[in-house]
Amino acid sequence: MDVFEKLEEFFKQHSGLKGQPATEEQIHEAEKILDVQFNKQYIHFIKQFGGAFGGISIHAFNNGSLIGKATVIDLTLKFRNIYGETISKKLSESYVISDDGSGNPILMDAAGKITIYYHDSGESELLYDSLQELLTLTMQKII
Repeated sequence: MDVFEKLEEFFKQHSGLKGQPATEEQIHEAEKILDVQFNKQYIHFIKQFGGAFGGISIHAFNNGSLIGKATVIDLTLKFRNIYGETISKKLSESYVISDDGSGNPILMDAAGKITIYYHDSGESELLYDSLQELLTLTMQKII
């Protein structure tokens, strides 16, 4: 069973952690607004689960009720607005999919690399090489 099948089973028991699937229109509009290209794994995830829990809260457009209302657009624009002058070009071309609960944004780039930005120090750190890796490593502790 792959991680997406395991998530589908998990959400049967935890429906508040699964959102409404994203549409092509929402995806294209967000990419246009943010001037980014979403990674194909992120697109696959949000088309299946919407904004949902995948070991961490992964925001999209219509998030699960326990994820929060902030969209990937909201989070990314806020991040760029606050840190735009101080962040690297790579981070400015990424999009915010989550945070760590301490106000540190978690971003994904077009290649699918997932990075955390430590707002206190202005440093960033690669967390995962892909969404698949994030889901596999974080969800194995839960499911």
